[in-house]
Amino acid sequence: MTVPSFWLHSLGPITPRPPLAGDRTADVAIVGGGYTGLWTAYYLARLAPALSVVVLEAEYCGFGASGRNGGWASGLFPVAEDKLSRRYGADRAAAMHAALADAVDEVGRVTAAEGIDCHYAKGGTISLVRSPAQLRRAYRTKGFVGAEEARAICGASDVLGGVYSPDCAALHPARLVRGLAEAVAARGVTIHEGTRVRRVARGLVETERGTVRAGTVVRALEGYTARLAGHRRTLAPVYSLMIATEPLPAADWERIGLRRRETFTDERHMIIYGQRTADDRLAFGGRGAPYHFGSRVEPDFDRVPAVFDSLQATLTEMFGIRPPIAHRWGGPLGIPRDWMPSVGLEDGIGWAGGYVGDGVAAANLAGRTLADLISGTESDRTALPWVGHRSRLWEPEPIRWLGINAALRATHLRDALERS
Repeated sequence: MTVPSFWLHSLGPITPRPPLAGDRTADVAIVGGGYTGLWTAYYLARLAPALSVVVLEAEYCGFGASGRNGGWASGLFPVAEDKLSRRYGADRAAAMHAALADAVDEVGRVTAAEGIDCHYAKGGTISLVRSPAQLRRAYRTKGFVGAEEARAICGASDVLGGVYSPDCAALHPARLVRGLAEAVAARGVTIHEGTRVRRVARGLVETERGTVRAGTVVRALEGYTARLAGHRRTLAPVYSLMIATEPLPAADWERIGLRRRETFTDERHMIIYGQRTADDRLAFGGRGAPYHFGSRVEPDFDRVPAVFDSLQATLTEMFGIRPPIAHRWGGPLGIPRDWMPSVGLEDGIGWAGGYVGDGVAAANLAGRTLADLISGTESDRTALPWVGHRSRLWEPEPIRWLGINAALRATHLRDALERS
């Protein structure tokens, strides 16, 4: 059985909306009830209210990464700006990052306007530098701050500096996705939960409960894309796991800081991420769980005790505390072969995703972009570098399994060598 995240658990019981009941037609059919699908529906309802829009979700809105993530609405992009500049030119690369920074604010604007209480707090993010090797990599990075300034933001151990960006907000991800579903439904969009999609094609979505015929079909499944017929190698589902502590006492927060609810990570290669929640817990996660052969996505993969133990040990090492852990959970995120997220519309089929774990704000930008493309609205968004990008497919098995897991082990080894 899938373990609910702390975020979903805190909402209490969720009553799914009715599933699809037989065949129907629509102007737009969106496959996936997470951030990407719901933001697309939201902006379509604003731009083109005459369109009939249907969202199809296998479980309930927010069941996947949108209800399980670390709660960072960040301007981060998995492809570095200098690499984007070489590929697309400096102006388009800068436009990509500016659009993502604006998406952080747009999430705040919309949630305020719609009355979605998702605990949005734009305190920025700090990536701590905690070893000489990390310092050598980071000190010339844009946003680098010295040890004293970094420790004033986040009082972790062994801090030699940090890289700070203002373009990040901490939030409660499940409150965001469930509130967004309510806002979308209030604007006339039909949401069918409990409706698993088997196949998409031009003008057609086949589900276990009927067929939807639509002029435009949008694929927005992120880490669950591999379950869709014909897409086993489109995105690799790689698991990220999280823990949440019980609320910490004021004395601990006096040392830890994060007074503006800045999100935090450090400069190690194996990604970790954390935030101070609105009720004074530490919600903390990281990569390191294995990739599963054949791009399998199963409920049992949400729990890897060794990874949970490692996350708890990392909190102890960073902050000198060993707090009770209230929740442990996980879920898959989607990784394209070249780590380049994309959004597009071709031959009546739209798509967005491959966020590599940085999808909370990126999905908002993707939803706005898809709404522009579908409605025929010209905008600066439709000229961004990720629009129309096609990543090559992942290698077939067993090469895919060997390569991804070898890369995970190599990343662990690099971090171990830098600590020695």
